[in-house]
Amino acid sequence: MKKLPLFIILLSISLLTYGQTGHLMGGIGSVNTSMGGAATGQPLDISGTIQWNPASISGFDQTVLNIDMGLFFASPNLSSSIPANMMYAGSPEVKGTTKDEKGVSPLPSVAIVLGNPDSKLTYGLSIFGVSGFGVDFPEETNLPVDASGNPNPQWNPNNSNPITYPQSMGGFGHIKSNYMLMQVGFTVAYQLTDQLSIGLAPTFNYAALELAPNPTTNPDMSKGYPTAQQTGTTGFGGQVGVFYDSQKGFKAGISYKSKQNLSPLKFKNTYLDDSSAPDNEFDMDFPAIFSVGLGYSNDILDFALDYRLVDYENTNGFSQKGWVIAKTGPMTGYPTGAVKGFGWKNMSVISAGIQYKGIDKLPIRIGYTYNTNPIDEELAFFSVSAPAVITSAFQLGLTYEASEKIKINAVYHHGSSGEATEGTLMSPVPTAFGGPWDAQNNPLGKIPGTKVSYEMTTDLVMIGMTYSFLK
Repeated sequence: MKKLPLFIILLSISLLTYGQTGHLMGGIGSVNTSMGGAATGQPLDISGTIQWNPASISGFDQTVLNIDMGLFFASPNLSSSIPANMMYAGSPEVKGTTKDEKGVSPLPSVAIVLGNPDSKLTYGLSIFGVSGFGVDFPEETNLPVDASGNPNPQWNPNNSNPITYPQSMGGFGHIKSNYMLMQVGFTVAYQLTDQLSIGLAPTFNYAALELAPNPTTNPDMSKGYPTAQQTGTTGFGGQVGVFYDSQKGFKAGISYKSKQNLSPLKFKNTYLDDSSAPDNEFDMDFPAIFSVGLGYSNDILDFALDYRLVDYENTNGFSQKGWVIAKTGPMTGYPTGAVKGFGWKNMSVISAGIQYKGIDKLPIRIGYTYNTNPIDEELAFFSVSAPAVITSAFQLGLTYEASEKIKINAVYHHGSSGEATEGTLMSPVPTAFGGPWDAQNNPLGKIPGTKVSYEMTTDLVMIGMTYSFLK
């Protein structure tokens, strides 16, 4: 009981310092991340085990505490172009790239498992940052005209990014987003036999999001899109799993984490001139995840392989696509300018890792993670504020067994989006008002000849400690 306040303090620190790491965390903590995130059928540490399969915590027969803290670096680039003659007759092609300025984010995780060799029940408690995205693309300063509207003789159209032009010139201006989802899980596993366990975990969530500009609300004809102050919401879900251990090296697991149902985000909006804008709501849940995994262990090696399916196509905020259409008023049947959602596809994830235990007190791990791209390239424009796409990631980690009770864990991760996600710029302005949108022929409002694309790399350095409360 004396150790409980310390754990509560650690949970509080996690809530305060969680940073964005892409929409879905590939791994939790140093050990699981270094195994590529694979843990559904291979319970090497309590953090990855709790996250991916609640049944497999039955493999721990003592009380274990995991604390991890990492520094996460993301480097997204946003590019766009418009063809010649689009700005005015005789205007050149305009193209440019903007680099993200968000910087480094802290990434903690904390978990504890209460195991007892004399009981068939094992309990776990965790708090993880399981989801997030964030960008900070500054407004373009290399513009064709100055503040007074006069031609700018220093303008370089080959290094000028149209999508980050000021809103008064048809761009989004300064693009900034900041999303995070913290998840608290209470896990219980029951050992049916020496080989088979089942587990379940109710999950409770807190999410927060800020957007600049806020594309989920209607823009003003003269003031443009407003900025949304950070707002939070709560929700719940659950996870169930089954774990099989042959006791001869082979292991297998399967789990299902339900959709996390979150209350709608309620935004307080402000225009760029600091005047108040109408409030709005946006409903964005967290997707269901199905996981299946295999594991094999002997005296020298631990091997893990997982497959996951992330169900974005049945998740509010991600399944919807296109523009909100007005149902009343003089613009009935036309776009309001608000975005329905990201329009993401389901994502498949393959995670694999190997741990080599041949060096005394120094196990070494190598992991690999592959993700399909959930962003439909046709809809790339709608995910400019959330380009959280890492298709391939490599991990290298190790553990130093300092004593029977204490282990020091470390991992380095590098991820890449591979080829850029590319689509066209879009506009909700109908053809009747000089724009491209047409309900039948161009319902997304694609602007012919334009391009928008983004790509990114990520790096993570994380150190953690595992403490076993031996009797």
